[in-house]
Amino acid sequence: MEQKIGAVFLDRDGTINEEVGYLDSLEKLRIFPAAFDAVRMINESGMKVVVVTNQSGVARGFFDEIFVKTVHEHMRKIFKDRGAFIDRFYYCPHHPTEGMGRYRIACTCRKPEPGMLLQASADLDIDLPASYVVGDAARDIGLANRCGASGILVRTGYGKEVAPSEIHAAYIAEDILDAARWILEDRKG
Repeated sequence: MEQKIGAVFLDRDGTINEEVGYLDSLEKLRIFPAAFDAVRMINESGMKVVVVTNQSGVARGFFDEIFVKTVHEHMRKIFKDRGAFIDRFYYCPHHPTEGMGRYRIACTCRKPEPGMLLQASADLDIDLPASYVVGDAARDIGLANRCGASGILVRTGYGKEVAPSEIHAAYIAEDILDAARWILEDRKG
């Protein structure tokens, strides 16, 4: 049996790419240049790179799940073209109080709930306590804490507005590249 390995779970909007409210067209996708180096560094370390993102725009009717998957395939190709590999994308299309139909539910996959990480752990043999969650919101750090992973807040996206006293982060990074560097140093210790 293959030994479980750690992963770096990356939030999408505000962490990998610019926060634009609701990313409802590919033209609005602006990936932070530092994200390519960060993902390559994580790849070279042997850890998996997994994107976990809340996409309540589906529940709210701003776009559908097909569009979310299109964005993720587009991102995967852009990263691959730059020598970086994203192992998997997971998203939550739900919202507990907004939207209609089957998407308006309190689910176990909407961050900070652990559903996406638990699913990734099962799918990819990931050791959650040996993993990291990098994101620009308190919910990302809360997700890490619920799963026994180390949470890293980036000061991009909404991260500029999060008070360090509101969260229990292992590290507060300037951006995704600073987070990746910290992770690689932390793994040595």
